[in-house]
Amino acid sequence: MPVPLRLRRWLTGPESDPSVRARFWLEVEGVSPRDPRVQDAARSIGRQGWAASLLNQQLSKGQWVTPGTSPSDLYRPKFTVTNWIAIVLADLGMTKRDPRIRRTAELLIDRWGVRDGDLGGHGGEICVTGNAVRTLIRFGFLEHPVVQHSIAWIVREQKSDGGWHCFPSRSGTLDGWEGLAALAEIPEDARDSSVARAIDRGSEFYLKRHLMEESGPRYAPWFRIHYPNHYYYDILVGLRILTRLGRGSDPRMSRAIRWLRDAQRPDGTWALDAAHPDLDPKRSSRASNEASWPGDSDIVCPVMLEPLHQPSRWATVEALSVLARAR
Repeated sequence: MPVPLRLRRWLTGPESDPSVRARFWLEVEGVSPRDPRVQDAARSIGRQGWAASLLNQQLSKGQWVTPGTSPSDLYRPKFTVTNWIAIVLADLGMTKRDPRIRRTAELLIDRWGVRDGDLGGHGGEICVTGNAVRTLIRFGFLEHPVVQHSIAWIVREQKSDGGWHCFPSRSGTLDGWEGLAALAEIPEDARDSSVARAIDRGSEFYLKRHLMEESGPRYAPWFRIHYPNHYYYDILVGLRILTRLGRGSDPRMSRAIRWLRDAQRPDGTWALDAAHPDLDPKRSSRASNEASWPGDSDIVCPVMLEPLHQPSRWATVEALSVLARAR
C-alpha cells in the first residue's frame, strides 16, 4: 500500500518524533538500517522528542519519580515510575548504548532478578515478567543470565492451550500477551527449540481467536487503540506481535486487519482512542483489565505522548507497519 506523499512528510518531517521517523523508514518503507535517514533518526532518539523528554526526568540512580530503588518503588505508583517509563523508552528505540538506559536496565535486573527466573519481583506474573523481558531485550540485554532465566520462566508458564494468564488459571487469555511479545523480541537465529515451540503454540492461541474472540460478550477496550499499552491488550497489540512473527498472511488475521483498516481516518491517519487504564463499565468483572487489584488505589494518569482523538503519528506508523508486514 503506497503511502501518500503528504502522509509520508507528516511522519518523516522535522516535526515528527525521531522514533517515528526511524520506524517509518525501517518498517514501512523497508530500507536498510544503514540508510542515512535511519541512522540520522536513530541518533536523535534520546536527544530530542519524546524519549529526551522522559530521560530529562530521570533520577540519579536510573529511576523515575520515586527516590527509592526497591522492587516496589520501581513499579508503583502506576503508571509513571521506572518500570512503565522503561517500557516506553524501549518502544521508542532506546538501547544500552545510552548510559542512562544502561543505568535503568541494570537497576531493574539488580532489583527484580530472582533465582527461579521470575523477573519482576512479584512472585510470578506474566504481565510484569513479560514486559520486563521484552524491554530488556530491546535495550540490548538478551544474553544477560537473568534475562535468559526469565525467558525460560516464560516458556514454563505457558498454558496447555498455548496462552498465558497473569492470574491463577488453567487456560490462557488474550490479555496475557506479554509472554508472546517477549519471545517475539528474540531474533529467530537465537531461539532454541523450546522458545520456537512456545512461539508456535502462542501464535496459534491468538490466531484461533482471530485476535479478538474470547468467551463472553465483546470486550470494548480491545477494540480501541491505546498508547502506552503497559500491560493492557488491544487488537493493534495482537496485530503487532503476530505480524512481527511472520503470521501476517494467515487468513485468520483478516478480521483483525479489516478492523485496523476501518479505524483509519479519512486523512489517512490513525488516532489514539483512549488512555490506560481504559475500563469498560459494562464489563467490570474482567479481572485482567480491572483497576481494583489490591494496592492499585495509587494508579495515576499514564504517560501520554500525544493527545487522544487527534491524528497520532505513533498510532499511524504502528498501523502502517502492521499493514506492511501483512502483505
